[in-house]
Amino acid sequence: MKAIVQDRYGPPETLTLADVDTPVPAADEVLVRVEAAALNAYDWHAMRGDPRMARLAMGRSKPRARIRGRDFAGRVEAVGADVRQVRPGDAVFGDLGEANGAFAEYVCLPETLVAPKPANLTPQQAAALPLAGVTALMGLRDAGRVEPGQHVLVNGASGGVGTLAVQLAKAFGATVTAVCSTRNVDLIRSLGADHVVDYTRDDFSHGPRRHDVVFDLVGNRSLTALRRALTPTGTLVLSGGGVYRGGSLLGPVLLLARGQLLAPFVRQRIVRLDTTPGRQHLDTLRAHAEAGRLTPVIDRTYPLHEVPQAIRYLEGEHARAKVVITI
Repeated sequence: MKAIVQDRYGPPETLTLADVDTPVPAADEVLVRVEAAALNAYDWHAMRGDPRMARLAMGRSKPRARIRGRDFAGRVEAVGADVRQVRPGDAVFGDLGEANGAFAEYVCLPETLVAPKPANLTPQQAAALPLAGVTALMGLRDAGRVEPGQHVLVNGASGGVGTLAVQLAKAFGATVTAVCSTRNVDLIRSLGADHVVDYTRDDFSHGPRRHDVVFDLVGNRSLTALRRALTPTGTLVLSGGGVYRGGSLLGPVLLLARGQLLAPFVRQRIVRLDTTPGRQHLDTLRAHAEAGRLTPVIDRTYPLHEVPQAIRYLEGEHARAKVVITI
């Protein structure tokens, strides 16, 4: 099969289209013919081994996972002997997690990491949901504990996670303030945001509103600024993010660590978001999508052989919402 492979850390030029063996599913695994795959900030972090501290987990000298990509949608080609919830021919979507491998014609993964594709979404839209959608869902529902009537601010509202977070926060009954650049104001309003802050003109941390939950998806503001946007007992959810700026040792990890150190000493809750892929989260996203409460926004699509160009666009050009690969 064709796949995008990488044998050393580096820029998009280190990614190549190559022929590799088609995986064979184990007893608890599913083989999926990929129709679409989506890019995430995770992909350029893994490609470059950035921040360098993350290489302790991803592989010190080169990536442990040779094929890039996490999110996908496609049709089940074959199943292992112990698989019970999906059958060949089923339309599914999922997240391979740190195993990677979605930028390929086929993926093989445990049954627990796939779910039926939302019936009203195209494969491209469904591929855009898993990692970004689970991040938005867990950030708001689990870490933020958002309740109806609360005020939620999303910093980085025009990104892949942000566009989904705005929609989910509205679905949870919150009043939503979204932070984005001038060119994305109309898009974010169309997704249901009650208030939009153009960060090129205004500083949300000095605005008149205080929020019950601030969901930070950029990592470009200090803890002081982020906390200033909160109510005295509000919740700050930190989730890293950002674009490539030439490499770093710690990257967003430094802000996350500072938040954890400060958390025990302040009234406001400061939560570092950790996400876990899995079918139950995908099922929740599917329910919101099929009910019309959640629609992925796709900025651009690229064919499989243009993954290097797609990642270069994602890591440096402030992509609006999701970038998707068609296969």
